Amino acid sequence: MSALPHDVEKGLPRLIPDPAVLIPSNSPQEMLPASSSVPKSLPLHNLPTTKPATSDSVDCRLWFNTYRKFFTLIVTLNLIGLLLTALGKWEYPRRYTGAFVLGNLQVAILMRNELFGRFLYLTVNTLFAKWTPLWFRLACTSILQHLGGIHSGCAVSGALWLVLRIVLIIAEWKHYPASIISAGVVTNVAVFISIASALPWVRDSHHNIFEGYHRLVGWFGLASTWVFVILGDSYNMTTHTWNANGVTVVRQQDFWFAAGMTVFVIIPWLTVRKVPVVVEIPSPKVAIIRFERGMQQGLLARISRGSMLEYHAFGVVSKGPQSTEHYLICGVQGDFTQALVDNPPRFLWTRQLKFAGVSNTSKLYKRGIRVCTGTGLGSSLSTCLQSPDWHLIWIGSDQAKNFGPTIFALLHDNLPPTQYTLWDSKKRGGRPDVMKLLKETYISWGAEVVFITSNMGGNKDMMEGCKKEGIPAFGTLWDF
Repeated sequence: MSALPHDVEKGLPRLIPDPAVLIPSNSPQEMLPASSSVPKSLPLHNLPTTKPATSDSVDCRLWFNTYRKFFTLIVTLNLIGLLLTALGKWEYPRRYTGAFVLGNLQVAILMRNELFGRFLYLTVNTLFAKWTPLWFRLACTSILQHLGGIHSGCAVSGALWLVLRIVLIIAEWKHYPASIISAGVVTNVAVFISIASALPWVRDSHHNIFEGYHRLVGWFGLASTWVFVILGDSYNMTTHTWNANGVTVVRQQDFWFAAGMTVFVIIPWLTVRKVPVVVEIPSPKVAIIRFERGMQQGLLARISRGSMLEYHAFGVVSKGPQSTEHYLICGVQGDFTQALVDNPPRFLWTRQLKFAGVSNTSKLYKRGIRVCTGTGLGSSLSTCLQSPDWHLIWIGSDQAKNFGPTIFALLHDNLPPTQYTLWDSKKRGGRPDVMKLLKETYISWGAEVVFITSNMGGNKDMMEGCKKEGIPAFGTLWDF
């Protein structure tokens, strides 16, 4: 599993809505939404006339999101198959258990492949933008955002099928050479270590441990899988002899599944490059990194000081593919980002093939709201820079000082005052009533959807508020 947008630096501490009164300001950088900011040709709309949801039902719906639905469905179907196979009711998996193991693992890897992800986003954005029913477009966004549920579900299911495969081999150990049994056990251990290293408490609290074990042990597991496949498919259980000509191996399903896994793992690494960067330090809390070439909105970039390990994901800020540069806004939240401020690099390693985030589906909607806190601006600003139909709400503290002239110039020079709302909690004496601000902007802007980028506390508060009000919203995703 590679990093999802939850690895992006989020910004402010926990955001708790305060019952502050919203006072409009004439200053462009502090404009609050008003009906006059909406084109006259676009009628204002009311909030959906739905009965306010209870707190318990909202919490349940937010928890059991599309990610968990995918995970539950995939694991349940595989468990049924495993049970039928173990009870002798389904013979095919007993003969071709390796295909079920590697088929699941191949899909798991495919779901984290940047090229495949970009293809899915491009297809959906090209075919279904704006003209399809809103419920369908919301479903498309939800599915694309939660592909990680398929990744996790197939990875766990593949590991369970692998256990069954080893059990079946050990049950007939007299018919198998020790080399096949050993390769199977080693592969099993590697797969389970890789999965265990991606558990939330490991991933969130020990990022480098997660990345090292998940990636390096995962690669070792792929290598041992090849050994297991080749040995297993080369051995004839009936005659107890080896067939070394390779034809038998190539004709097996699991050989091609393993080949597919290998290709999907290698593709992103072929795009890794060491590139020159310019780092601006507007404050001790933030590093602004400039890269060459412009990019479309809704992408995230992984960067590292080395070519192999410790990659961190950040939202890409760019005026568009025609631009000559793009930026990453890196908030100081750990050793890696602190080092960017203390010892700014002149070169960084990055994958030239960027992965798409939920903002990339903004093209599906006629109008929308992009709300963020702190350095969450990095994942949000490009959407508004590249589309006049998206309104930016940026909540932070002393943004001009903390984020510097480069980012503010991008915002002020390219967005009209009616397209953004900045809330400086230091100047205004506190945080806004976030849901009041969101509701007013949602209605006045004529929006169809809200995209949220914040820390875990802020994301939870806004998602709960939007769900209660019947406002379609997508927040920052944390894998469970």
